[in-house]
Amino acid sequence: MLHKISAGVVTKSPDSIRSYLLLMRLDRPTGYVLYMLPGLWAVVFAAGKRPDLLSVAAVVVAAVLIRGFACASNDVTDKEIDTRVARTVGRPIAAGTISVRNGILWGAAQALAALLVLALANFQTVLVALATYPLIVAYPFMKRFFVWPSAFLGLVMGTYVFVGWTAATGNTDYPPAVYGLYAGGIFWTMVHDAIYSHQDKEYDRKIGVKSSALLFGNATKAWLSAFVVLSLAGVLWAGSLTPIGWAFYVVVLIAGIYLFSLLFRVDLDDPKACWDTFVANTYYGWIVLAAVIAGQFT
Repeated sequence: MLHKISAGVVTKSPDSIRSYLLLMRLDRPTGYVLYMLPGLWAVVFAAGKRPDLLSVAAVVVAAVLIRGFACASNDVTDKEIDTRVARTVGRPIAAGTISVRNGILWGAAQALAALLVLALANFQTVLVALATYPLIVAYPFMKRFFVWPSAFLGLVMGTYVFVGWTAATGNTDYPPAVYGLYAGGIFWTMVHDAIYSHQDKEYDRKIGVKSSALLFGNATKAWLSAFVVLSLAGVLWAGSLTPIGWAFYVVVLIAGIYLFSLLFRVDLDDPKACWDTFVANTYYGWIVLAAVIAGQFT
């Protein structure tokens, strides 16, 4: 449903702005949902039964904008690489429908807009989000020299936990539970990004860029199984440090079973199956969010 709505907005938009919506991947909401959900875990953990709706809305909207900023940064940096990969050759900067200069300006505008939105929660949240921006800009360079770029991406995407917690509390003195959620987000990212990377592994091998698919090869599922366990462990540890109810633990285990089922079913040599499994990872995040909500009422 969310994909249809987002794609519809892009399709019906005027020609003058459609390329900019495509640059922020508005037609592909999976990316911003994966980024947003750990932030929402933190909001509900911190706020309990009655999270402030303005803070929740700020975290959701800012996630879309920060992801758009990240996509612009990525596509400017990867312009030459994207022209050599079938899946990415049509991206606006690679295709030349948006200039590098305008891509940078569009990314910067979204980065600024996200900070203004987060200011509706509190000023501390603005500072926390701003501190993550250098990591976002650095990420596209990782695949050029770092053998495991997904690990760095996990560190980057997981930081939205701190944004969510601060939006809910106005406090940057984080309790240990926040770091449990951060770990849960990091290892979850390492799972879905590794699956995503298998779409392009043959192109990556020819071009000479790094990816989890090339690093793990035929052992990918074994490695990702360990990461699923570590993601669950982080989330469960966070719960154990708070007075959350029993339903939280039951529903988190359901989330883990679901994620394992995705991992064992996916054909890593089929790009479409990898994409579909990447998209389906969002349900793990939603189930964990449901677990946090359920735990507040049991």
